[in-house]
Amino acid sequence: MDLKQQVITRALEEGFVMARVCRPDAVPQAAARLEAFVQAGYHGQMGWMAERMHWRGNPAALWPEARSVIMLAESYAPEYDPLPLLRERERGVISAYAQGRDYHDIVKKRLKRLGRWLIETAGGEIKVFVDTAPVPEKALGQAAGLGWQGKHTNLLSREWGNWAFLGSVFTTLEFEPDAPEVGHCGSCTACLDICPTDAFPAPYQLDARRCISYLTIEHAGPVDEDLRALMGNRIYGCDDCLAVCPWNKFAVAASDLRYHGGVGAPPLAELAALDDAAFRARFSGSPIKRIGRDRFVRNVLYAIGNSGVAALVPVAQGFCEDADATVADAARWAVARLKGTA
Repeated sequence: MDLKQQVITRALEEGFVMARVCRPDAVPQAAARLEAFVQAGYHGQMGWMAERMHWRGNPAALWPEARSVIMLAESYAPEYDPLPLLRERERGVISAYAQGRDYHDIVKKRLKRLGRWLIETAGGEIKVFVDTAPVPEKALGQAAGLGWQGKHTNLLSREWGNWAFLGSVFTTLEFEPDAPEVGHCGSCTACLDICPTDAFPAPYQLDARRCISYLTIEHAGPVDEDLRALMGNRIYGCDDCLAVCPWNKFAVAASDLRYHGGVGAPPLAELAALDDAAFRARFSGSPIKRIGRDRFVRNVLYAIGNSGVAALVPVAQGFCEDADATVADAARWAVARLKGTA
């Protein structure tokens, strides 16, 4: 077995569903696409995307010594269909990827173990990345043959669907690159059609400013009022475009049960009652903790306003004078909406 095949075998043993290889310079189109995305303002408040375009648009510049990039996919496929939860208006819907432990920690540890094994076996140097560095992971994933970027801009595969985290191992070792994947979306527009906020200006393009995942996680301050009503009861992320993809008939079960930690879809009234300490305790070890209590409660209040449940009016009223101006604004909007005056 040659070294590359050993790497792939080892990656599968670590729990990844697929591993493929490309060159750091395999995505020459990335820079222009990123610049167009930023120039259109689609990145919203994510200023770090504009500030780090030099690296994100050119992986070879991130670490010039690297000769190969090992791209890896790890499944977090949920054991349930997220879409029916959208009808349970008194409950908050949390994205499938955030149901358990923070994937950054789990995937990075797997990448480091794989990297250490590679160094011990063949020498060289490595750097590992999972979503926290300016790496165009989806573009590199397609270049390496993991899958292709669908019309919803996420990576998907005929072998594992689209419920997967991506990680990369940059190495100074030379590996024969794999063939890039081509698109297999065909005429399907299911992901575009289901988006509640029309966040896709065109196939393969995303305006993050209208994306519920962005609005509930990255966006600071009040959300535009014309978008609040469209958020429904989604309080952290949105799975609609992923859940509806027909390629998920090939979804592979998650190899790590920690992704299915049981956060569930808790009652909105219960979540609204969390103060800062209770919020931190409840979501310790979860990616949800990163957004903080104020942004989380803001999202919960938007969901309360969308619930149509009059019994939740007193819950929202309790936040109308909150110390955080955005939370107070969300509470007043929720009360007005539930009373039919918004």
